[in-house]
Amino acid sequence: MRIVVGISGASGAIFGIKILESLHELGVETYLIISDWAKATINLETNYSLKEVESLATVVHSKNNLAASVSSGSFRVDGMIIAPCSMKTLASIRVGFSDNLISRTADVMLKEHKKLILLTRETPLNTIHLENMLALSQMGVVILPPTPAFYNNPSCIDDVVNHIVARTLDQLDIENDLTKRWESKLKTINF
Repeated sequence: MRIVVGISGASGAIFGIKILESLHELGVETYLIISDWAKATINLETNYSLKEVESLATVVHSKNNLAASVSSGSFRVDGMIIAPCSMKTLASIRVGFSDNLISRTADVMLKEHKKLILLTRETPLNTIHLENMLALSQMGVVILPPTPAFYNNPSCIDDVVNHIVARTLDQLDIENDLTKRWESKLKTINF
């Protein structure tokens, strides 16, 4: 399996990093693209160095290299995850403005009908954000805001992050045991 991972400059770089770690541990071939602002966010929000993040990927491409393998539909991949996905990147994908390798590769996913998963990060959302998400969802893109769940009783940030990573990998049918799955403890519900 081959997966492209894009990390854009929105808050939440840890999602992209943990996705890379999980895919690395599962032996999945990964192609990493990191935006300039993502590099800054990794430095500001995590204890990872850029070198450590890049070492998790099979191949690292510069965001400026529009001649990279992943920029062509003839290069076979199974899907792409952008985690986090900034509203700038979301807008760029929606209008087909392939100004860097992240948005160009997302455009390739759309034209090749490959799975594209966006962990959109912003709150609150304005009408432009919502319209962009709706338009991309109607094109088949999975919009997966990294919203925490509480039915699994998270006890730390890692539990919250791992749950989002697990749900993301689920979208690609990648088996994982990163989170507690829902099991109803109620025998009956009376209202």
